[in-house]
Amino acid sequence: MKNIPFAQAIGKKNGWGVGNKMMMQRYKRAVMVLLGIVTLLSAWGYPSVAATVPSGMKWTELERKYEGVFVLSASRGSRKVALTFDDVPDPRFTPKVLDVLKEKKVSATFFVVGSRALKNPGLLKRIHREGHNVGNHSYNHPDFSKLPLEKVQQQIYRAEKIIEGIVGFKPRLIRPPYGEILPNQLEWAKKRGYTVVNWDVDSSDWRQINANQVFRNVTRSIRPGSVVLMHAGGGEGQDLTGTVQALPRIIDWLRAHNYEMVTLTELLAIPERRKE
Repeated sequence: MKNIPFAQAIGKKNGWGVGNKMMMQRYKRAVMVLLGIVTLLSAWGYPSVAATVPSGMKWTELERKYEGVFVLSASRGSRKVALTFDDVPDPRFTPKVLDVLKEKKVSATFFVVGSRALKNPGLLKRIHREGHNVGNHSYNHPDFSKLPLEKVQQQIYRAEKIIEGIVGFKPRLIRPPYGEILPNQLEWAKKRGYTVVNWDVDSSDWRQINANQVFRNVTRSIRPGSVVLMHAGGGEGQDLTGTVQALPRIIDWLRAHNYEMVTLTELLAIPERRKE
């Protein structure tokens, strides 16, 4: 039996008439639109700077409303930028990232998952010992926008207690998992003396992309005052080799373009430790 194109087969079944070119063209356009939507949906992961949180407010709106409490980037008047690494400590990738930073003499910021710190306290001590900022990234990485305030508080306090037990202080910096946070949670953070920092440059390294792609994602979006999202830890089976391989190139490129890489607390001119 001769193979019949799918669209033609549908046309015959419904009495369209295979010769009706206009109907065929409309069908093809509809298919292309649907494919485009599917492609966009499959590409979604971490929110962009313009992402809308469940409250209906965009990140930029939250930054304006909670100035100094919710941060995406710093002043554009200086060529300082901050490299930040989430989901640590991870014995597979955190040491490799630390090795690169040490060799290149760069200070960065690491956002710590409390449950991982419990399993790898030595790595967290190394992060702190080598001069990097330590921030709170929750106890076990839930989406804050899907939790009541009480549960979010528990996530922060539980991780904070673990971090304090290992490095001796309670971090002021918080990064909510996936960047998701609600206004009432920011109100609480403000009252408790926290600074919540997301990002304005997403390396998308969590997608397990190669080093060239990680490099392009960072260098094409960086601006003075930028906060760069990267990862030095991943889920089971997640491969961050692209991050490790891209990092030396990113550092060299930033220096060649007169950027200074600093910790978040230096970029924002705030203390690393939270006062009670």
